[in-house]
Amino acid sequence: MANGQWYPPEWPDRIRALASGELTPATPRRAATVMLLRDGGSGPEVHMLRRRASMAFAGGAYAYPGGGVDPRDDDHLVRWAGPTRAWWAARLGVDDEAAAQAIVCAAVRETYEEAGVLLAGPTPETVVGDTTGEDWEADREALVSRDVSFADFLGRRGLFLRSDLLAAWARWITPEFEPKRYDTFFFVAALPAGQRTRNASTEADRTVWISPAEAAARYDEGELLMMPPTIATLRALSAYGAPSEALGAAGAQDMAPVLAQARLEGGELVLSWPGHGEFTKRIAPDGAR
Repeated sequence: MANGQWYPPEWPDRIRALASGELTPATPRRAATVMLLRDGGSGPEVHMLRRRASMAFAGGAYAYPGGGVDPRDDDHLVRWAGPTRAWWAARLGVDDEAAAQAIVCAAVRETYEEAGVLLAGPTPETVVGDTTGEDWEADREALVSRDVSFADFLGRRGLFLRSDLLAAWARWITPEFEPKRYDTFFFVAALPAGQRTRNASTEADRTVWISPAEAAARYDEGELLMMPPTIATLRALSAYGAPSEALGAAGAQDMAPVLAQARLEGGELVLSWPGHGEFTKRIAPDGAR
């Protein structure tokens, strides 16, 4: 039985166009995504959303809340709790503190926009409680529409961004043959006490709390569609018995970027992700796999 690996039918043609020089790779845009965890009783559960089938990219695939970095989030310092911006720049492997702030802001903002969970508080040691009120929803919608930046939102509400509630886990870059490319930083975080998730995303038709092991098993059975970074991070999370264990292990995770590679072997296309052999695809000249 085929597994649930997302594989667009146009990829072989795009790979061949890239190899022949007919396709110029797009510059990847920085993005962030968050694996939000809670204690499920018998182990951790992760919050996932299913992208609407109508989405041009990865329609129907399960993913985590996430999205692109807003360049406005590095133009001034926000109230900051946790490791310094310099520490985050080193951990994420980026050039400067402003870039690190923008990436961490994207992770926190997207979790709020798509799941209604806000990793910020009125002091460096606290987190806001219920964020489902009308005033919170108005602010969330303004963030979604980009009417305000996340930095401005935090400043107006007098909130500290709780970077200490996040831990960097992985970094994956969209293959060079994709028309829209992202340099995505994966984070892990625990659901704050008093907050609850909801499907606040216009790009998702359902959300679910599920154990990483169950999600991976259902992918293996072909029931859940996922992109390689999603299933790879789920398999890694399956090793931990509690959200705190995963957070504690995050510092040892390799943040070297993972970028798919394509090569020709005797007329056959071979698509692979370094360090992740399970995703290797061999495509015959007639397109058969």
